[in-house]
Order: sequence, then structure tokens, then C-alpha cells
Amino acid sequence: MILVTDISFYKGKRVLVTGHTGFKGSWLCQLLLMAGADVVGFALEPPTAPSLFQLSGLSSCMESITGDVRDIEHLGKVFFEKKPEIVIHMAAQPLVRESYRNPVYTYETNVMGTVNVLECLRMCPSVRSFLNVTTDKVYCNKEWEWGYRENEALNGRDPYSNSKSCSELVTGCYKESFLKALDIAVSTARAGNVIGGGDFAVNRIIPDCVRAAKNREDILVRNPNSTRPYQHVLEPLAAYLMIAQKQYVDKKYAGSYNVGPNDSDCISTGELVDLFCSKWNQATGDAVRWIQQEEIGPHEANFLKLDCSRIKSVFGWAPQWNVETAVEKVVEWTKVYFAGENIIGSMESQVEAYFESMDDALVCQ
Repeated sequence: MILVTDISFYKGKRVLVTGHTGFKGSWLCQLLLMAGADVVGFALEPPTAPSLFQLSGLSSCMESITGDVRDIEHLGKVFFEKKPEIVIHMAAQPLVRESYRNPVYTYETNVMGTVNVLECLRMCPSVRSFLNVTTDKVYCNKEWEWGYRENEALNGRDPYSNSKSCSELVTGCYKESFLKALDIAVSTARAGNVIGGGDFAVNRIIPDCVRAAKNREDILVRNPNSTRPYQHVLEPLAAYLMIAQKQYVDKKYAGSYNVGPNDSDCISTGELVDLFCSKWNQATGDAVRWIQQEEIGPHEANFLKLDCSRIKSVFGWAPQWNVETAVEKVVEWTKVYFAGENIIGSMESQVEAYFESMDDALVCQ
């Protein structure tokens, strides 16, 4: 049994995170800082205003470099100067709808950005462990009722999903062509839909819920019957750190891993919003509700689920928080934010609670 809770491994490790100013990147940097890592981030300015990165004050706790992964010269200079041991690549254009509006930028960032990171790895002798974070949407989605496994065909349909499929293929090529010979362990992680406090993105359901709750408006839901693998943001982030750690120590762990919730937490968007309304109204006394928004938009999958058997069997990993707990944590964080209270303290307490739940689960085994 691997003790994923032992993030003390990262104490003093030089870790480069691309895309650190985003929602997931901010939570990941918080985790690494709490573990004592020497964290350098490389990313564009935060993609939203407000942003979790700014609200949390993370820039004062780590080295934050403003840069574009499409700029290989700048990126290479950072690799050369900072000499990272571990690289976690999260920089991306992450939105399906935006990918329809701006497909060229999406491919430039998600494909050529990955190429540039991999090329810098090839030229940087300090790196021992690399993780490319992609998405559950990399698979050729036939909308069947069982979960996709890591050996299924990669062929996302929309520009975002397809660009991430390409990112996976590019990573595999560099791994076999160059990085194995350089003794760099390489993995990709395909995560399901994440929710958590501090996500301010457009066209994402939980941020839409939070904005509506703040304004005491009805929540508009486009596709209430779409089923997705929802999980709290700390679930995949803990798994990413586990994978990067284990392959750093032993390269046999390098590979591709699905990171998603248990089947019971693959629920419809309507069910997720029902949970949010229930938890929010219970916590605040409000009467927030949702209505279906009639809208004709670009194609989005109706059903998508991951089979996470591999990461469970290889590492003994298991999700700790079900979707109900995940929504509770969103409400908890959002109340702190609306009240103008301690954002970083809320993040720290949720990180501690998450790892305590993992410790409790291990004790019970």
C-alpha cells in the first residue's frame, strides 16, 4: 500500500508547474508549498478576474514567472536557470466552448505548448520525473455506459478534446524517441471533471452556480442530463503528486493513468446542481434553484465515464471524498470568499482535512 499522504517527499524538491495561475494549478501549488517544495510556476496571467491565484496570495510564497508555453525560447531559459527535478505540465486552453471559438489558439497552446515543454525536457539534464495532465475527454467517446480504459483509442471530437488527444500522442512519441534514453520518467494523467472552491471560469457549471448564488438568481443549466465523473479538485492533484513521486523513485510506474471518482459519483449535471442548491440553501438560508436553459450550442458529449482500475491496482489509490462532500467543500470555501475572510486558511484547512480522511481510510484497511 502506497502512502500517498506522505507528501514530505517533496520537501526541498525543485518542482516546475506550468499553468500554475489557473484553478487547478493554484491548488496544486498550495499542496506543494505545504509539502515544503521549491516551486516555480510558468504561466500566463490568471485566466479569470477574480482568480484563485490572486485571492490566495500564492505569488508571495513561490516564484511565479509570467510566460507562454508557445514561447520555447523563454520556456527553455526557465528550465536552464531553475533546473527542475520534477515537471508537472498543466498549461492549457481548457474550455470546450472556447476551443470552438478559437481552435488555432487551442491547438497552438495544447499541442505545440506540449511539444515545447517536451523539447525543453530533452535539453534539461536535471529533470527526473515529468507528468502531463490531460483530460478524460481524450478518448474517442462512443457514449457507452462503461468507463474508458487507458488502452482505448484517443480521438477527442471537439477542438479542445482533440488537442488534448494530440498532446497525449506527442508525449508518447517524445517518451519513446528521446526521454527514455535520457532516463526521464514520463506519465500522463487523464482526470475527470473537477470542482472546488475558487473556480471562476466561464461555461463551467459550479462557477455558474456560485455566480447565480451570489446574485440570488436562478442557475441556468444547459445540459442537465449530461453525465460526467465529478470529483473534488484535491482528488486528482493528490494522484498527480503520487504518480510523479513514485516514478521519480522507480521508473516502472511511468505510464498513463485515469484519475476519476467512483462510479456512484458519475452523476448528471442536473443532479450536481441539485446537490449545490441543497447544500447552499441549507448553509445560507437562501432559496437558490435552477432552470434549464434552452440553447443550441456546439457539440458536447452527453455521457462520459472513466475506468480507474489501473491506478487503483498499481498504487492502491482510491478517491476519498464523494461528490456530496466535494459540493460541501465548494460551499464552505465560497462562504469564506463571499465574507471576505481568509482564503489561504480555507485552502489549508481543506487540504489538511483531505489528507486526514486518507489517513483514516488507511487505518481502517
